[in-house]
Formats: sequence, structure tokens, C-alpha cells
Amino acid sequence: MREETKKKLTLAAILGAMGPGLLAALSGNDAGGIATYSSAGASYGYQMLWMLPVMTILLIVTQETAARCGCVTGKGLASLIRERFGVRKSVLAMAALLIANTAVTISEFAGIASGLALFGIPASISVPLVALLIWLLTMSGSFQRIEKILLLVSCVFIAYVVAAFMAGEVAYATVVPSVSSDPSYVSLVVATIGTTIAPWMIFLAQSNVVDKHATEEDLTLQRIDAVSGSVTADIIAWFIIITTGTVLFPAGIKIADAADAALALEPIAGEFSTVLFASGLVAASFLAACVLPGVTSSAICEAFGWERGADRTWEEAPVYRGLITGIVAVSAVLVLLPGVDLFQIMMISQVINGVLLPVVLVFLVFIAQDKHIMGRYRNGRAWNALTWAAIGIITVLTVVMFVLQALGY
Repeated sequence: MREETKKKLTLAAILGAMGPGLLAALSGNDAGGIATYSSAGASYGYQMLWMLPVMTILLIVTQETAARCGCVTGKGLASLIRERFGVRKSVLAMAALLIANTAVTISEFAGIASGLALFGIPASISVPLVALLIWLLTMSGSFQRIEKILLLVSCVFIAYVVAAFMAGEVAYATVVPSVSSDPSYVSLVVATIGTTIAPWMIFLAQSNVVDKHATEEDLTLQRIDAVSGSVTADIIAWFIIITTGTVLFPAGIKIADAADAALALEPIAGEFSTVLFASGLVAASFLAACVLPGVTSSAICEAFGWERGADRTWEEAPVYRGLITGIVAVSAVLVLLPGVDLFQIMMISQVINGVLLPVVLVFLVFIAQDKHIMGRYRNGRAWNALTWAAIGIITVLTVVMFVLQALGY
């Protein structure tokens, strides 16, 4: 067994296993994520950088747990929720997931429209064409092909690693917490948590591991994938906050939309700043828009025992393909409606994610610590403590946010 483990831990084996965790984590840096991180930097400078190391640890915990459950059981989270908690709770969980993910998908099309508008392409042209491209890609019938294309698209995130900053000040702000009593600061903390550890990312990570037919023997490699994906995604978020904190915060410029953050790159990248940011925004939105309909449809079909998978035909999986088609179509149409407040939709989707996240984490931790389901791979005390701490913190912050909103702040 030791020799087999050593073989699996070669560079080729590690690179071959990369995908599920990396794709799930990077998908979280979508239009809503970019808007949230940009707003954090523009509004508070480097004050919120300290959250990213904390979020990285929590993201690693959730992604590793999801990957481990997938490797050990060979089932997605939706299926395990149905088996462990019954059909009624599954219906509630899937209904919430459908609402949240559709709202987020709408925000992705809003991000695509905003990003391509910087190139002079109107939404009436960009949104239908991209919607068709996304639909064709998700219907292509090969998970491996889809994953490779999306991982290639994610390389555009390097566009955000362009900021010039004072290393000492940034390092201090990253490791030393800075707390503010400003109500908008609390709301932004919740939004940051919701966009960094979105509920759909947990379903995606576990579903992707199952689709790759990973087993207990692949667990070490999948853990490496989960950790590397989480770290990479949060490094990108770190650079986005640094960029906007360096340029927009001193100038007092606020972020009202994801595309507004293009202003942050202009003093640094010159005439190419708009191209860099727009490319990153469109790539991020496109990546998540490709992922969200599929993971939503896959989770719902798995929860109720319907056929699913990119390699299934319309005849074999009509509900799976029908849900994907419906989510893409509804999202594209709503973005094109006149007078729709796209930024408000984006913020509402983050709130829904914030409310849903503790619920999903509770399902996940109960499953992961169940000896009958996980056997010797069940959660240890430290992992349980971290997960329950995350649930508690997120719940308290979410309640505080709603209270502040109810009071009119």
C-alpha cells in the first residue's frame, strides 16, 4: 500500500488529479465575488485582508470534506442528504439550492454583459450569444472536455495579479484582524463569506469527484487538489482587494458594479487596464455560468434518483438537460429585461448564499462524522470543531446583518 501511495504522489499523478477542487474554488471568484472583493478594497482599503487567511482555512475544510465524502461513498452530497435525512428535507434543500443558484447564474450573465460592454458589445448581442455557447458546452456530452475548457478559461484570472503595493502594510493587514462597527462592514463580511464559500461550491466539489470516479485510493490526490484550489482562489481574491485598496480607497471611489472596478487597474496597467479587467470579469462570469446550471441540475436529479450527467442524452436524462436549459434561458432573458436592477439581483444572491451556507454545512458535517457512512474516514474532532465554528460564526454574522438591515442601516 505504501508503494502504491508513492506512485500516486508523482507530479504527473498530482497534475492529473487537478480539476474538481481547483474548478470549484475558482468558480467562486465570479461576478458577485469580484464585485464583493472590489467593494471591500474600495471601501476599506486593506482592512478586510485578514479575512482571506481565515476563509482559506474554512474553504479547505469544506472542500476537503466534500471531496472525502465523494471518494469514500461514490455519491454526491444531494444523494447523501436524501439517504441520511429523508425526502422532505431533501426537497427543502434542493428548492433553496435552485433559487440561490438561479439568482447567482443571473448575476453571472450580468457580469458577462458588463464585461463585454467594456469592449463596446451591447448586452442584446453578447448575452444571447454567450448563453448559446454555454448551453452548447454543457450539452457537449463529455465531463472531461468541459473541465479542461473551464480550467483553461480560469487562467485569465492572472489578470488580477497586477497590483503594485507596499509589502509591509499588506502583510500586516493580512495577518492582523481589523474590526469595524460600521454596519456596512458587517454586511460586507457576510457577503465575503458567502462568495468565498458558496453552498453550490460544496455540491460541485463532491459531484466532480464522483464524476471522475475517484475512490478512497485517490483521497490523498483529491485532498491536494482541494487545498491547492482553495489557496489559489483566495490568492486571486487577495490581489483583487489589494488592487482596489491601493487605487480606489485613497481616492474615495466606491464600487457599485463589478465593471466599475476597471478603474482600479487604469493607473497601474495603463491603456490595457480595461482589457485586462474585462477579460477577467467575462472569464469569471463565463466559468461560473457554465458550472452553476450543471451542478444545480445534477444535485436535484441525484436527490430524487433521476438520470443525470453530461454524457447522458435527452432521452436518457430529460430532467437533467431540461433544468440546465431552463436555468440558462431564464437567466439570459431576465438580464435583458429593461429596468431590471442587476446589481440588486447580485446582492440578493449573495444574501441567499449566506443564509443557505450554514444549512448545507450542517448537512455536510453530520454526514462526514457518521461512522456508518464514512467508516474510518469520518471527521476527526479537530475537523468537526472547525466546521461547527464556521457554522456558528456565519450564523451569528448573518443574523447581525439582517438585524442591521431591518433597522435601516
